[in-house]
Amino acid sequence: MNRYRFITSAVLLTLAVSLILVSCRDGGTASGKGREVELRYATHLTMEEHDGYTVASIRNPWDTTKTLSTYLLLDEGAAPPEVAPGVQVVNVPLRNSVVYSTVHIGLLEDLGATDAVAGVCDTEYIFDPEMKRRLSSGRVADCGQSITPNIERIIGLGADAVLLSPFENSGGHGKIDQAGIPVIECADYMENSPLARAEWMRFYGRLYGNSAIADSLFAETERQYLSLKELASTSTTRPKVLMDRIYGQTWNLPAGHSTMGRMIEDAGGTNPFGEVEATGSLQLSPEKVLMQAGDADYWLIRFAYSNLTLASLASDKELYTRIKAYRDGNVYGSNSSESHIFEEVAFHPQWLLGSLISILHPELEQPDKPRSYFKEIE
Repeated sequence: MNRYRFITSAVLLTLAVSLILVSCRDGGTASGKGREVELRYATHLTMEEHDGYTVASIRNPWDTTKTLSTYLLLDEGAAPPEVAPGVQVVNVPLRNSVVYSTVHIGLLEDLGATDAVAGVCDTEYIFDPEMKRRLSSGRVADCGQSITPNIERIIGLGADAVLLSPFENSGGHGKIDQAGIPVIECADYMENSPLARAEWMRFYGRLYGNSAIADSLFAETERQYLSLKELASTSTTRPKVLMDRIYGQTWNLPAGHSTMGRMIEDAGGTNPFGEVEATGSLQLSPEKVLMQAGDADYWLIRFAYSNLTLASLASDKELYTRIKAYRDGNVYGSNSSESHIFEEVAFHPQWLLGSLISILHPELEQPDKPRSYFKEIE
């Protein structure tokens, strides 16, 4: 319900202003050229609006000299223009989509587009109450795991699009491509800052016919995020922050140009691997992490389901006890099955930023009570 309060209070205040700005910019399409949608943060997405359709282009995050996908979002009832080879035509608004990524489910609820979701993947990681009810009732289909989806079920649903997170050298989408179902490649997770990723909601808003809500939602998200960032910058200390823990033989940590890496810095902290100019996660050996981040002042761990205690961490890996934050009792955990951290913060980064500031700089008074995504581990 907090999500809806956010929309009805903050978003509606900016909606009228956004519509006025759009109407002022919308001066026609002389010589057939569209109206570029101004994106202030997103680096892998461009959009150009035309009468009756929008062209959206996604840059390849792994080779920025190339385009990953180009879509022509055709408005209902509009006449389709000539389409260049390789451009996917997507009839919008979507009404019967399949969503592989749980990250996008919460956003679609914000956009009032939950009814347009016919199927989802990775249901064990879905904690949104409304979506769980729809799964239980059969109103939304379980389409298996995102890495091995039930293609026959997706085709049987008559899906009008599939939203998925692309991976480098994935080699296409097999039967989905053959079935002629548009594949929307959600490369937002490869952006290099929290606001850059969140700005992709404006693309998803156009997919589901709710562009005005999406534009206003992002405007308010940006305002709140920048305000909190400015507050954190007033702190005189910048504690070092270590993220997550070992899985298998590696420790996945945020690079300097990743969304989480940038958020740590924006919260007035120091990312031990901030000098690594890369997006996404770094896969490092535990020994290297201990060498470079063993003196971390705070240790924040994201996990699911199982209870986490200082004793269980020590029992799991003796190496953990050598981390300064462990010895000082500054270990915080976010149980995603309770906190909904993965479903909420990708497109509401200000909520996580406020939570981080409350941990790293509790002396700073925030304008609103911050959400408690992380709790102290004892």
